[in-house]
Amino acid sequence: METLSENTCFGGVQGVYKHASDACKCDMTFGLFLPAEAKDGPVPVLWYLSGLTCTHENAMTKAGAQGWAAEQGIALVFPDTSPRGEGVADHDDYDLGQGAGFYVNATQKPWSPHFNMWNYVAEELPALLTTNFAIDGERQAITGHSMGGHGALTLAMNLPGRFRSVSGFAPISNPTGADWGRKQLSAYLGDDESNWAQHDSTLMMRETGFDGPILIDTGTNDQFIKLLRPEALAEAMAARRQQVINRLQPGYDHSYFFVSSFMEDHVTFHAEHLWS
Repeated sequence: METLSENTCFGGVQGVYKHASDACKCDMTFGLFLPAEAKDGPVPVLWYLSGLTCTHENAMTKAGAQGWAAEQGIALVFPDTSPRGEGVADHDDYDLGQGAGFYVNATQKPWSPHFNMWNYVAEELPALLTTNFAIDGERQAITGHSMGGHGALTLAMNLPGRFRSVSGFAPISNPTGADWGRKQLSAYLGDDESNWAQHDSTLMMRETGFDGPILIDTGTNDQFIKLLRPEALAEAMAARRQQVINRLQPGYDHSYFFVSSFMEDHVTFHAEHLWS
């Protein structure tokens, strides 16, 4: 693992690191904020999964999360959204290929050799973090924005017991029912839609739900709201009587102005459950 940068931040350290990934078969870069408490021992961790076109850097520099995490004494990890580099498949469309990994393990060519973001986020990166940093692997929570919210919700529901809480900022909530989803899932996983279900939070909510609390925020002026389909997930959560705070925020769009406006709420929400 190579240290690309480390900066003092709110009494802790914001680092950026690169390593050779076995899952993605390329170099992967991630950001990690460690609060001051990490000097004395392992701390809980909140995962932040980013959306389409993003890298590890977007939320790390725009979300304003470190100050709130420092107050709560928790770490933040910012993975990249896809494999990258020479020899990694890409596409001319911004919502497919590099920057658009959708947190799945691709089974179809040309994506399958590298696009294994599920294994990367669920297995490889957690093991690397707990081995090399003061991270408490028993106290994890997860959040994400847009495509990252989709990833956060589906990972949480497919990995029971892993995360104490999950939240989403304008998550892609029903990808099997919208163009942000059907396009990518068919490309990465093939045309058999039975293979898509575990990557749709609405379908997973109907099937299993989440054994813990959920917080979701979506802006009423979100320019992509028809692709996000928040109403489908809301109906599934209501039918299951899921423990959830589901909010529509008047006037907010899909940008990081929206994300940063409610970041304190999300970090505080997760800290309550990480420290309980």
